[in-house]
Amino acid sequence: MTIIDGVLTSATPCPSDNHNERPEGTEVSLLVIHNISLPAGCFGTGHIHRLFQNKLDCTADESFEELQGLEVAAHLLIERDGTVTQFVNFNQRAWHAGDSAFRGVEACNDYSIGIELEGCDDQPYELEQYNVLADIAAQLVLTYPAITPDRIAGHNDIAPGRKTDPGEAFDWSMFRRLLATRLIRAHLREHGSI
Repeated sequence: MTIIDGVLTSATPCPSDNHNERPEGTEVSLLVIHNISLPAGCFGTGHIHRLFQNKLDCTADESFEELQGLEVAAHLLIERDGTVTQFVNFNQRAWHAGDSAFRGVEACNDYSIGIELEGCDDQPYELEQYNVLADIAAQLVLTYPAITPDRIAGHNDIAPGRKTDPGEAFDWSMFRRLLATRLIRAHLREHGSI
């Protein structure tokens, strides 16, 4: 798994128009973890891809009415089985965070990368999702050095009171252990110890 010119080489490309250029001179320095399911609690429907490509039939489900005209996309989606789709190049500004701030710096879209996990706040995520997320997060930390492990946050952290994802079902301790292991391995490989 590598990142070349803002593209995760192992991901399936599915380009979205819901992005623009980052402000000039902006350093990518934050990773935001989200969750999404459409309809809520339903997985494997294909609706997430259609939403991020502005092709969602908003009459397909009653709950979709509020999504009419919404233009949104994360950089990546990790599905329940670990399948990864890239919608926006990491070097571009994806429209995933909305009104947000991290450590007093507003407009998180400007300087963050957003990863959606197929899931919802109150249902456990799959182990494969944690493993794939940790692999990708490690590559992002290595590729974008301003993203440090303490600059990985949930959507709820950057938009408290407005967003709740990735929710109480997301095991931050497990994710951080998996990430730490991968970063240690990468460090040892770089220094010839593995």
